[in-house]
Amino acid sequence: MLNQRDFCYKCNRPQSSCMCKYIDSFETNTKFVILMHPKEHRKTKNGTGKITSLQLKNSEIFVGIDFSNNIKINNYIKNYDCFVLYPDKSAIQLNFTSIKKQKSKKKILLFIIDSTWPCSKRMLKLSKNLNNLQKVSFISEQLSNFKFKTQPEHYCLSTIESTKTILELLNNHNIESIEKSKLDNFLLPFEKMVDYQLSCIEKRNIRYKSNSI
Repeated sequence: MLNQRDFCYKCNRPQSSCMCKYIDSFETNTKFVILMHPKEHRKTKNGTGKITSLQLKNSEIFVGIDFSNNIKINNYIKNYDCFVLYPDKSAIQLNFTSIKKQKSKKKILLFIIDSTWPCSKRMLKLSKNLNNLQKVSFISEQLSNFKFKTQPEHYCLSTIESTKTILELLNNHNIESIEKSKLDNFLLPFEKMVDYQLSCIEKRNIRYKSNSI
């Protein structure tokens, strides 16, 4: 059983696989709010929502399913120009269109749902306050580097991979001015996490083979 002192409360991982040394957080003009399904919150070993938030200083995590009556989120909706990252027929395609409103003096806030596709759909349906917001999406040919986790479709990306793409597109629209070096290293904790999990799988396979002989 894991001892409490062997657990990192920053990245929510065991100390033996702590990813904090790879974190290089930075400020953004955009506020990022990660809406994490409780099932993802329990995935301390391979969830990417937490390390995404650690990389972004101007970010926050809320855990739940229905956020309709969440006072803080409703205040954000009132005081920010808010958008939800979610594929939709009416979604703004960030590859081609900026989300910056010329006459608005409000800052931009982007909600990112950290969950499986079926759970994300349910979260959005239940959260009436979020479902009414403008959706944004993007087109990417990138394949996920989540090598030990099967994605539902070839084009699906993890939370941290999607966020990096969003940051690059916001840079293109001059909403952000993030240094290239910061973006280049944004996925580093994710890549190290994947490498660690793959090494664990390999070790288990070796032990299994040894025990089978």
